Amino acid sequence: MLILSHLQQAEKIMNLKLKLSAPQALKKNHIHEIHGDLRQDDYFWLRDDHRQNQQVIDYLEQENAFTEQEMSPLAPLQTELYDEMVARQEPELESVPYFKQGFWYTVRFAEGKDYMVYSRRKESMAASEQILVDCNERAQGLSYYQLGDVTLSSNSMLMAFSEDVVGRRQYTLGFKNLETGEILNDLIEDVSDVVWANDNQTVFYVKQHPETLLPYQVYRHRLGDRIKDDVLVYEELDDTFYVSLDKTRSEQYLVIAIDSTTTSECLVLDADQPMGEFVSFLPRLRGHEYSIDHFQEQFYIRTNNSGKNFALKTSTLLINHNADAWVTIIEARNDVLLEGYELMKEWLIVEERQDGLPLLRQINHQTGESKTLTFSDPVYTVFSHFNPEANTAKFRYQYTSFTTPSSVYELDLNSGETILLKQSQVMGEFDSHDYKSERVWVTARDGVQVPVSLVYSKKLFNHENPILIYAYGSYGHSLDIGFDSSNLSLLDRGFVYAIAHIRGGEELGRSWYEEGKLLKKQNTFNDFIDVTKSLISTGYGSEEKVFAMGGSAGGLLMGAIINQAPELYKGVVAVVPFVDIVSTMLDESIPLTTGEYDEWGNPNEKNYYHYMLSYSPYDQVKAVDYPNMLVTTGLHDSQVQYWEPAKWVAKLRALKTDHNQLLLYTDMEAGHGGKSGRFKHFEDTAREFAFILSLVK
Repeated sequence: MLILSHLQQAEKIMNLKLKLSAPQALKKNHIHEIHGDLRQDDYFWLRDDHRQNQQVIDYLEQENAFTEQEMSPLAPLQTELYDEMVARQEPELESVPYFKQGFWYTVRFAEGKDYMVYSRRKESMAASEQILVDCNERAQGLSYYQLGDVTLSSNSMLMAFSEDVVGRRQYTLGFKNLETGEILNDLIEDVSDVVWANDNQTVFYVKQHPETLLPYQVYRHRLGDRIKDDVLVYEELDDTFYVSLDKTRSEQYLVIAIDSTTTSECLVLDADQPMGEFVSFLPRLRGHEYSIDHFQEQFYIRTNNSGKNFALKTSTLLINHNADAWVTIIEARNDVLLEGYELMKEWLIVEERQDGLPLLRQINHQTGESKTLTFSDPVYTVFSHFNPEANTAKFRYQYTSFTTPSSVYELDLNSGETILLKQSQVMGEFDSHDYKSERVWVTARDGVQVPVSLVYSKKLFNHENPILIYAYGSYGHSLDIGFDSSNLSLLDRGFVYAIAHIRGGEELGRSWYEEGKLLKKQNTFNDFIDVTKSLISTGYGSEEKVFAMGGSAGGLLMGAIINQAPELYKGVVAVVPFVDIVSTMLDESIPLTTGEYDEWGNPNEKNYYHYMLSYSPYDQVKAVDYPNMLVTTGLHDSQVQYWEPAKWVAKLRALKTDHNQLLLYTDMEAGHGGKSGRFKHFEDTAREFAFILSLVK
């Protein structure tokens, strides 16, 4: 017994010795100089564009080992959360079938499988199934797999499909003969978009820049030809623009869309004449954004030339010299944002946004009769589902809310009759009536009203709840409300979940976006901080149990608020955070940089440099107490490079004055979107939720 006791004591001592300390990254002197300003960057060395520097890899793995050690006591909770999330999923999942050109198409997950199967049946759903692509087979043996485009030729007998097997959103384009099942030899790398001409032999594709990954060239390829002989039909020389491809509703025209943050241009080609030349629909003019479609012998144009919230206009001309000659269908309005539209034979469907909520409205082409769909939830999301057939009065739309799982409806546009085609099931004991959602308005410090969406368990709400506040607030992206069964793991443990629709998004129209960008970006951070204070003071959350979360540009938000109001938050989760904004926006070799000058500003200009520096999370880290923090990134992230969060954590660890947790997790096999597959991403969510729940006393 004495020997055993000594052995046990020795084991304890060994375990103590093996306990890892928080990694301390080396400091290597590096100074950036611009506009007469010297900016110290001791962790610049963590940047490795090729992801092969062993010293960098070793540091990231040390951080991962430390995170794993610190979270090891939470392993049972993390497993419990993961099991809950997976258990709520339908074992088998299948989309609502749609019919096009003689075939019924579906996408499905088989039980226990991580990836989708695309298939079709000829004429009837009772016919034998033809597999178009089984992503489970394509992903076999790969640590990451993502299917991009799946596009069929005009005769539906050839398929173009693109795949990313790294996570950097660099897709390889391939082709399949659907009559023979043969995968063709034509393989084209670094493709971001593809569209078929009507000859069933020719495709046009967008090529990404090899360094910046910007989509900037359009090539023409004929099946069977050598890739090196493909014809360059367009190259965008202004690196603030992105290039994409589309085919109009009429299928008569191919469109090259050229867009920056504030300016657009469309080039058009007859889809029956693939050897022809694209022509400009309307030359670009700075500040004019427009997009086009074609249906029933006329072009439809969504344009901001008569108002920043966009109008819908028409033209019968292929080449336009003056936008003022376009015929207005829907005027631009100050209080309603026109987000999109769907063209049907007798009806026009418009997607609009008013008072922070999305709307669907149908307008009769002939009579002008207008009807708006109404819903009872205080906050929700509704949008057009896939409607490939225009010559019908049946219109499909998708609806979801905090308490309503995703639902696909079919509306008879003539009679108004609505049929529920499919609602996602939540396995287990879920009852939507157990939860309550709300929309509240918070007065920001400058008097502006900020909408906030909330949801919580009715029986657990007691005004002393822990609260998780989520936001994004950039790029004019409206953070719409949707049902997420994963969030039930927080709600059922007493959490209030809030989404702050702060400036920088577009929930309240184009002005809402403009008031949260460039030299007004501070409004985004102020809004979030003011929302936090208001939700605490009005009893939606306990001031001792406030958590914040955001990803990508929302991660920049997290970095700003912990520098500006760290005392408000018990814990913060920053997912793939964009935190070294000044360095990134000064480096034109990094993907997205030049295309985002109109979003953040160009720091090569002195006024933008100093303004961006004033809120840059990395540059503004100070010797203060910070909240508990979990920071995650992906080694292969092409949107926000891994070294931004890595540098940020290193600097925080060196300067912070608290003893709170600071954890960095780098997924060594993923990119900006995290893990691939149906269930694997729940591992990330379970980690994040376990971290948050562990901090609630």
